[in-house]
Amino acid sequence: MTALTVVLAVVVGVSLGLMGGGGSILSVPLLTYVAGLDVKEAIASSLLVVAVSSMVGVVTHMRAGRVRWRVALPFGAAAMAGAFCGGLLAGVIPETVLLVTFAVIMIASGIAMLRDRKTTSGDEARQVQVAKVAVLGGVGGALSGLVGAGGGFLLGPALVLLAGLPMPAAVGTSLVVIAMQSLAGVAGHLTGVQIDWSLAAMVTAAAVVGGLIGGRLTGRVEPEALRKLFGWFVLLMAAVILAHETTPVVGAASLGLTTIGAAVYVTCSCTRYCPLRRTIRAHMKPAAAR
Repeated sequence: MTALTVVLAVVVGVSLGLMGGGGSILSVPLLTYVAGLDVKEAIASSLLVVAVSSMVGVVTHMRAGRVRWRVALPFGAAAMAGAFCGGLLAGVIPETVLLVTFAVIMIASGIAMLRDRKTTSGDEARQVQVAKVAVLGGVGGALSGLVGAGGGFLLGPALVLLAGLPMPAAVGTSLVVIAMQSLAGVAGHLTGVQIDWSLAAMVTAAAVVGGLIGGRLTGRVEPEALRKLFGWFVLLMAAVILAHETTPVVGAASLGLTTIGAAVYVTCSCTRYCPLRRTIRAHMKPAAAR
């Protein structure tokens, strides 16, 4: 299981480096169901993995000029305060509640990844909305500290909409915020949780390698297709967690809805780009004109 854990940790790092988030949503299930840690230790370890791999990922984006520090630092400060409080609160919440909450956040994450995103063409085209950034940073940080999710699925769109950043800059900037809030979340958890430092070090090293790979792949792959594929995978993982932590009926219902949604999405995508469809429509236009 250790080898599988390390391999999957590389995948977590690739996602973090490539999309500025998303991979962290898999680290808690990875450490809980594959590595065999209890939930609270898995959450604390996940935050450590995400913090270190995000910091390494920041270096690549910083060299490419994709980090906006005047946005990242105030956003990160608010997120750190929320994450520390979330880490403290997690110590008094039952593990099943934490995992179900995590599954709900995974569902929100998957849906957010599947939605079409509007991007801005200008760099920092609007003035940063400080109050909204502080509120969103605090809420996102609290969720991160509570359940171990980095919150990249919230940070990217928020940095685009509130700070006017283009997506490449939003990815690099979000990694700074994720690193800051994850470190604060670890500090909150360490007041009541012991971490298996040897396992955490192995998983972190693997995620760092993945983060470096993901950072170099940025701009070389189609981000929209990757994000949507990852969104469906996150929804599938959420269904597995719900089935394990609640009842098989709830998990089966969630899995069924995910499967139906994926089938509809694939069908619509194939139909949209199907050459036969374009040919039929091209032949129908002259007939309609007559």
